[in-house]
Amino acid sequence: MEDIESKHTEDPNKPHKPIEHDYAKHEADPGPSPQAVNEYNDKGAGPAMKWIIPVIVVVLLILWFIFFRNNTSAQ
Repeated sequence: MEDIESKHTEDPNKPHKPIEHDYAKHEADPGPSPQAVNEYNDKGAGPAMKWIIPVIVVVLLILWFIFFRNNTSAQ
């Protein structure tokens, strides 16, 4: 492999770059495109987790009430 120095560095303490409107002017170090920032993402894990986590919690609560609610060995 070649030794290529990475010119891209991000400092977490610096504010993010603004959305790029004039790519030719900032070609060496552009900001993100408007499409990348404003794109709607409905295929992520969020919509699935919104339904899966409450179902799992309800099932675990039902199992707890059935098997462990009247556990007398804990007294």
